[in-house]
Amino acid sequence: MFSMNTSGEDPLTFPYDEWRDSPVETLSRSGFIALSVVLGFIMTFGFLNNSIVLVLFCKFKTLRTPVNFLLLNISVSDMLVCVFGTSLSFASSVRGRWLLGRRGCMWYGFINSCFGIVSLISLVVLSYDRYRTLTVYHKHGPDYRKPLLAVGGSWLYSLIWTVPPLLGWSSYGLEGAGTSCSVSWTQRTAQSHAYIICLFIFCLGIPVLIMVYCYGRLLYAVKQVGKIRKTAARKREYHVLFMVIATVVCYLLCWMPYGIVAMMATFGRAGIISPVASVVPSLLAKSSTVINPLIYILMNKQFYNCFRLLFCCRKVSVQNGHSIMPSKTTVIQLHRRVYSNTVACTAHISTGIHNHECSTPLTERTNPPQVTT
Repeated sequence: MFSMNTSGEDPLTFPYDEWRDSPVETLSRSGFIALSVVLGFIMTFGFLNNSIVLVLFCKFKTLRTPVNFLLLNISVSDMLVCVFGTSLSFASSVRGRWLLGRRGCMWYGFINSCFGIVSLISLVVLSYDRYRTLTVYHKHGPDYRKPLLAVGGSWLYSLIWTVPPLLGWSSYGLEGAGTSCSVSWTQRTAQSHAYIICLFIFCLGIPVLIMVYCYGRLLYAVKQVGKIRKTAARKREYHVLFMVIATVVCYLLCWMPYGIVAMMATFGRAGIISPVASVVPSLLAKSSTVINPLIYILMNKQFYNCFRLLFCCRKVSVQNGHSIMPSKTTVIQLHRRVYSNTVACTAHISTGIHNHECSTPLTERTNPPQVTT
């Protein structure tokens, strides 16, 4: 359907007379300094925040639930962006030009696109999992096979759409002020336009529609829970759902401006988006690596309590690795899975002192949970 690069020439070794390490329009020296400061902030805190999430996963076994493996996948991809992507852009901004030539630019564009799509597909799978959790009842325990397959599938799907530019279907090139690289949005060829259309349909349009549908159904289910019992159950349902939706909304707010600018540069008149004007959307897209971990830690009660315990903010009485604090819980079930302690699958209503969120009670390991009223 589309003709690839059949000339036998390696797409990574174009002559350097066709390659410039800086765009025609660039930033002033003070502009590069400001850009370096912002990129340094994103790189540093993106790496630290995602490192904390990974440490929490390693230290607290109760965080290793099936759904949290999807969150772990997002953190891993975000950390890789900070290490192999943002760091290169930061170094180039300090020097005021791209430092690694065409090969480095192809590498940078590939890994940033790949890791970004991995995060988006993980969010799509997460939204579908929450939708299934609320609407389909299963008696069996946690199933780790499906989340692990979803993690592997997200990486495979991402590679399917990010490898073609390396093989000649479109390409990766400089963007913005010339200190970062991405898909060559301004390339005026039929091949490039076909690739960009497919990229936006299958890596943005369809995933966003799936998330909107799943979370629309989730909002309806949460509303039904509130009608059944307007107590702490409703608050918990709304809190957990709000956390997941906030992750998606922040992701879209970070990436939609970049997507809109990219589409304007691709299909608008030549020069409609100046390189300097595209810097801000690019920084917003990179900032998602900082925001996502904050959502996990601050809005997820389990993560937050484990975070506080990790940094000794609260002492908990522990015996043999389990909390010995008493707990009483009332559970409401609305055609939902019994096993899940991180999402809105069951509505827990406090009637006494609760166990610490970073421990697993022994009774929960030996006996199936009882649905009570």
